[in-house]
Amino acid sequence: MFNFDNMIIRQRKWMLYWLAILVLCAGFLPYTRIFLGLILGSSISLYNLWLLQYKSEKLGKTIAAGEKARTGLGTFSRMAAAVLAVVVAIRFEEYFHLYAVIFGIVSSYLMMAVDVIVYQIAMRKRKED
Repeated sequence: MFNFDNMIIRQRKWMLYWLAILVLCAGFLPYTRIFLGLILGSSISLYNLWLLQYKSEKLGKTIAAGEKARTGLGTFSRMAAAVLAVVVAIRFEEYFHLYAVIFGIVSSYLMMAVDVIVYQIAMRKRKED
């Protein structure tokens, strides 16, 4: 469980750093519409990441206790949040770039993949030393 908790903390940090970089870019670079779309999508992505981690931990504890799992991983809630972000981007087209919102929604999954790769490389280096 300790590795799972560390993984959760690492992934949330990476997402918060990503959002901080996007906010700085939106404030200082001329491509405001693109960065606002990335911020919107990444914010929804952070929510989806949090929801997935929360539901996974809850499901793991339920199964470890020997009980029957009564809930899923919140797939419908995560999809609904993504659809909401796309609808907002379409409605306020002058403020948000649609493709940037879509890329932002996917960003947490990219962060999870990068986290796994970096973690595996770090573990291999520890074994070699």
